[in-house]
Amino acid sequence: MTGRRRSTSPRPSRTTRVRAVCIATAAAAGVSWITGCGVLPGDPGGSREPVTVMTFAPEETRTTNMPGMNSMAKAYARWTEAQGGIDGHELRVITCNEDNTSTGASTCARRAVKEDVAAVVGSYSQHGDAFMAPLEAAGIPFIGGYGISEEEFTSYLSYPVNGGQAALLAGNGRQLADACEKVSLVRPNSLAGDEMPELLNSGLTEGSRRESADILAAEDATDYTEQAMQARKRAAKQTWAELGTGDRPGCVTAALGDRTETFLDSFRRLPADGRQVRISSVMGSVGQPLIDRTGGRNGPFEGAYITGWYPDAGDVRWEPMQKVIRTHAFGDDSIDPADAGVQTTWIAYTVLNRVIQSISQDEITAAKISRALDGGVRVSTGGLTPMLRWEYEDMLGAPGYPRIVNRSVTFQVVRRGQLVADRKNFVDVSRTLTNAAATA
Repeated sequence: MTGRRRSTSPRPSRTTRVRAVCIATAAAAGVSWITGCGVLPGDPGGSREPVTVMTFAPEETRTTNMPGMNSMAKAYARWTEAQGGIDGHELRVITCNEDNTSTGASTCARRAVKEDVAAVVGSYSQHGDAFMAPLEAAGIPFIGGYGISEEEFTSYLSYPVNGGQAALLAGNGRQLADACEKVSLVRPNSLAGDEMPELLNSGLTEGSRRESADILAAEDATDYTEQAMQARKRAAKQTWAELGTGDRPGCVTAALGDRTETFLDSFRRLPADGRQVRISSVMGSVGQPLIDRTGGRNGPFEGAYITGWYPDAGDVRWEPMQKVIRTHAFGDDSIDPADAGVQTTWIAYTVLNRVIQSISQDEITAAKISRALDGGVRVSTGGLTPMLRWEYEDMLGAPGYPRIVNRSVTFQVVRRGQLVADRKNFVDVSRTLTNAAATA
């Protein structure tokens, strides 16, 4: 009797058998794939573990509000979903209202820990002491904060994408040194405001201008007439008629966040006295939406000098962000592409995207993200910032701002009601920041 010949072919694996059933079923149904089969384990480019992150910002408060940052984060998540995720990972975004309070910041940070997020991305808070400690304890990196709290530039788990308020004020001093004879600074009577004079003055004195007059103001005031009168008086004694050829006017720079609009309303209501004063500010206190609201080319900001972190909103380099807003924000009017908070959130998520791709593993954790950032991953933002990297040699290292890696600002001016570039290229304020830190 001849024995049955045993096949030498290996038995198909369970994955192979399941795949065959799925393909056969899909073919019978006349589709390329079917719900339920999905991408199978072991498939190259297959589905990977989701990545959960958080964005927090203040909304519906009496002072500064940044609802566009949370909305931009959600739109970015929808965009990545339409692209098939980031390197195969679904991006899940949790948003939190920080309330512009220490308690609110702490609550958002504790929620991030509870939800086991891989990072906090593109967020705003003045209360770094409240949110950074819980994140550090849990090993959660903080990517691309707005740049208004000290901890963003000192914590070993913070990865800033701009030079924060420090770079803006230092840059504003540099910008005004070329345009103004004397400067009055109107700033909050707060811890965050206390460092502003040294930063502005560092830029002014670098340009051989005298130090500014320091005018303190409450963050939540509803009228700033007294501060406006002081600022105008101390910035300029000359009238139009007294200005000679080559003379510079006085300038008033206001850095009051959301209350800058209230200050300008008080300022323009002052009785005319003939003094020649130009207005100035920094991005975050003034932006295109405010300029539009207050009359555009016929408003008080016409001719104003503005210092920003990024190119003006009309720059073609913002088109990828604007496309995402158009197609995935679903008409959310809290997202204004000219808003510095929205822009910062876009750049922060650009960093996250690049980092996840650089890790290229099935599971993305907070520890892996911080290791990748510390390990020298380089991030191009399409020219919206210089190339970003967070290795030791890339950091400013100045006291108070050791982790600043982007020391560039942009000079802008309001012409015909639009913020446009006052200088074509980025301006590096490394030396100005270092000098300010040395004198603080």
